[in-house]
Amino acid sequence: MATVHRPTEEAPMSDERITYGDDPSQYVEISRPEGSSRGTVVVVHGGFWKAAYDASLGRPLAASLRDEGWTAANVEYRRVGNGGGVPHTLDDIAAAIDALADVEGVDTTHVITLGHSAGGHLAVWAAARGRFERWRPARVTVTAAVSQAGVLDLGAGYDDHLGGGAVDAFAGSAPGPGYAEMDPRRHLPLDVPVRCVHGTLDDVVPISQSRDYVAAAVAAGADATLTEVDGGDHFVVIDPASEAWATTLALLDDLA
Repeated sequence: MATVHRPTEEAPMSDERITYGDDPSQYVEISRPEGSSRGTVVVVHGGFWKAAYDASLGRPLAASLRDEGWTAANVEYRRVGNGGGVPHTLDDIAAAIDALADVEGVDTTHVITLGHSAGGHLAVWAAARGRFERWRPARVTVTAAVSQAGVLDLGAGYDDHLGGGAVDAFAGSAPGPGYAEMDPRRHLPLDVPVRCVHGTLDDVVPISQSRDYVAAAVAAGADATLTEVDGGDHFVVIDPASEAWATTLALLDDLA
């Protein structure tokens, strides 16, 4: 059962905070629009799954989503360095989404996950979590996923040494059978739409991560698209003032 707290200085942009576990990193900040909600967007921040990066990265996006009429759920979770990594980070993402079922007034019939970088991995992973015994049954179903410069192929990310070996630190091993439960590239085809947005000049997570994922998804019969941000770097997609974010909002409109 989720516990609801009123906002503090640590969560200035949310209407309330819910906790889904006892760890200080197991919480979700809920931001509600004025009037009726268009649906719920679960915001999953990035940072190569590392404890050095936190939910503050997602707050500007949550505020923008709220202003656009969405209910935003900005998720914090255990990361590598503070109890996270596989499987605990995945456990937290699943539990955070499912905890929304206990929050009064949050519509869980239409839930879109949206994540940047490592958060993009987690957002797309969440759409497939119900396939695996550890995370069944899913109380809240993800109806679509949006990846912003996401790490969607952990095997390729490992080979490319992304984030200075971040995939190895997160997964705890080199690519192998254990990646079957954690790697979105191995979950194709998904049953829900996936929309990818990625800068062509991203030198943190190469655009090949999105290009190759979408190509494989389409070949497998899935509903997946890539919007390339010409000249964009890794962070332009999470700048609420950017054209890339306006494009992302339009993609969400189409998924509503």
